[in-house]
Amino acid sequence: MKHRTITGLIRYTSNKPERRGQERGRERFTFTHHTDGAVTIRALCELEDPDPEVLRDVIYSLGPDGRPLDCLLRLTVGDRFMGSGWFRMSGETIECESHGPSIGRVSQTVSTGGDYDGFGTHPIVGDAYLTRCVDISKGPHKRPVRVFLPSVDHRGATPPLIAEGNLFLEYVGEETVTVEAGTFECRHFRFTDEDAGMASKDGAHPPYEVWVTADDDAIFVQGGVAGYMQTWYELVELDR
Repeated sequence: MKHRTITGLIRYTSNKPERRGQERGRERFTFTHHTDGAVTIRALCELEDPDPEVLRDVIYSLGPDGRPLDCLLRLTVGDRFMGSGWFRMSGETIECESHGPSIGRVSQTVSTGGDYDGFGTHPIVGDAYLTRCVDISKGPHKRPVRVFLPSVDHRGATPPLIAEGNLFLEYVGEETVTVEAGTFECRHFRFTDEDAGMASKDGAHPPYEVWVTADDDAIFVQGGVAGYMQTWYELVELDR
């Protein structure tokens, strides 16, 4: 096969005082890098805490230019089918075909109204890959990021429909990080939501720190969310 494959596992744990270090979920992922520069990201995410449990399957593809092409998502919440959706990004529009018990069958076509930085799929590896939109040659700095996504819920636990989110992404600097999967040269980024552009029923999204490999693969290594979420994520297996 001519494509290049990367696989790995991320462990989700809690930073809450009463549950510190306890596993609360996991994410198995695969990157397929094609010879023309196109990339497909596959992720299986299991969130056991807090209730209700969330199980998410995602297949997300980007073209050789790094622009989103399409995304397929299937979601169960509390071990019950919540919804499935197919998204296609083309020119100035995003199309969605979605179905779920609470929404029935929904067809959407939404104008993007101009440039945007990516499609937020909710898996942790997708967050890390989005950091490639930052020009690190400028050194540490912060920039606004505009994304479309299938849910503004902080866990993505709603039927998949087209939504828009606006937040800030800060490049903090480079660091060497050691996790269970090994030692990596990393770029440290910080997502923040000063303007509540990713607000859900829980309010604005708390600050979210991520460390990703300092190369074009932009693989998630470690990270955590502060505020009410108090979560931590760590790469425990990697094969590339």
